[in-house]
Amino acid sequence: MLNLSAILEQHTRRRPDAEALVCGDKRLTYAQLNAWANQVANALSVSGIGRGDHVALLCPNLPLFPAIYFGILKTGATVVPLNVLLKPREIAYHLRDSDAKAFFCFQGTPELPMADAARAAVAVVPSCRMLIVLPSPLLPPDTDPDVVQFQQFTGAQPATFETCDTRPDDTAIILYTSGTTGQPKGAELTHLNMVVNGMVSAELCAGSSDEKGRHATAVTLPLFHATAQTAQMLAYLHLGGTLVLLPRFDPAALVAAIAAERVTHWIGVPTMYWALLRHVREKKIDVSRVAATLRLAVSGGAPMPVELMADFEKAFGVRIIEGYGLSETAPVATFNHLDRPSKPGTVGQPLFAVEVMVVDEKDEPVETGQSGEVVIRGHNVMKGYYKRPDDTAEAMRNGWFHTGDIGILDADGYLSIVDRKKDMILRGGFSVYPRE
Repeated sequence: MLNLSAILEQHTRRRPDAEALVCGDKRLTYAQLNAWANQVANALSVSGIGRGDHVALLCPNLPLFPAIYFGILKTGATVVPLNVLLKPREIAYHLRDSDAKAFFCFQGTPELPMADAARAAVAVVPSCRMLIVLPSPLLPPDTDPDVVQFQQFTGAQPATFETCDTRPDDTAIILYTSGTTGQPKGAELTHLNMVVNGMVSAELCAGSSDEKGRHATAVTLPLFHATAQTAQMLAYLHLGGTLVLLPRFDPAALVAAIAAERVTHWIGVPTMYWALLRHVREKKIDVSRVAATLRLAVSGGAPMPVELMADFEKAFGVRIIEGYGLSETAPVATFNHLDRPSKPGTVGQPLFAVEVMVVDEKDEPVETGQSGEVVIRGHNVMKGYYKRPDDTAEAMRNGWFHTGDIGILDADGYLSIVDRKKDMILRGGFSVYPRE
C-alpha cells in the first residue's frame, strides 16, 4: 500500500497541534486539515466516488485546495487539478479528456466567476455528474439548484476516514501539460512518483529551517501547477512545516507574509523576483525582517538572469537556488544542491536516483559540453499520457522520457537549458536555436 495522503497523515499522528497552513486570518493545524480532508473523503464515498475514479479540482491557493486534494486521494480516486484561468470550452475539454466524474470548483470573484465557467462546461460533459461549488467571500451565495454547495456536501460528514489501500503504481494525479503542439495532454503521476518527489524535495530544503528547526514556505505559485504542489505543499507537509498560502502573487503581500509568519522558504519565477526587488526599492522598504527569516529562495520556470540573482542576494542576503523539471517528472528533476556550490546559469544536478542525459537526433549521448535533447529516467517519471499510448511511446523511447528541451551537461554534471527542440533551425547543416 502507498497513498499520497500519508504525507499529511504522518504529522497528524506525530504533531497534531502543529500549524499546517496559514491563509490570511485562517489557520489550520495538521489535525484540523486532516479532519477536513476526511469529511471530503466521506462525502465523495457516499456519492459513489472511489478508487480508479477521477475528480477535477479548480481552486486558487486557499485552504480548500489541500483539504479537497487529500480528501480525493484518501478515497483512492485521482486528482485532476485545473488552471483557474481556463475558459468554459477549455474546462469542458479537460473534464471530458480526463473522464472526471466529479468537479470541485471555487466560486471565484466578480472579475473571474469560475463557477459560472464550470457550470457552462459541465452542461456539455454529461460524464461529469456532479459539480461542487466552493464558496467565495467576494460573491453572494450560489443558489443554483443544479449544483452542490460545498458546506452541504461535507458539513454532516464524520471527521474520520479509512484511507484506501492504493498501490504505488496507481495514478494519484493527472497534470495537464500546456503542450507545445496540439491539445493539452494529461500526465499520469503515480502515488510513488509524487511521494518520492515530495520527500526528495523536502530533503533538498531540510537545511533551510530557522534556529528552532521550524520550516515555513510562502506559496505564491499556483497549487494547480506541479512545482507548488510537490516542491512546496507535499515537501513542507512532509517536513512538518507550515504552508503560508497567498491566493495571488503580490509583492507587498509577500513581504508582509514573510515577516509576519517567519517564512523560511519561497519559490518564484524570475518575473516574481524582478517585481519583488522593484517593489522594495521603489517603496524604500526595510527588508531586514524578511532577510532575518528567509533562508532559501528557489527559482524555476525560466532561466534566472545572473544580474537579477546577484541583486536579490545582495538585497535580501539569501541564496537563490535554481532547479528544473516538468509536469511529466512530478516535477523536480535537477537542483542546485545546498551542500554544493551553485553554478549561475545552470539548473543544477540530478536528484537522488534520477538520471539525466543529453542525446542527439539518433538518441545517442552527445559529448560533454555539447547541446542536445534532455532525457530523464528515474522514480519521478510519469507512467504515461492518459489515453494516449502513441504519445507515451514517442516520449518514453528506450526507457527515457524525452523532454523536448535542449540542454548541455558540463563536466561536473550541471545541466543548462538552452531552448525547446521544436524551435530548432537547421542552418548550413548545423542545429541552431533561437537563443543562440
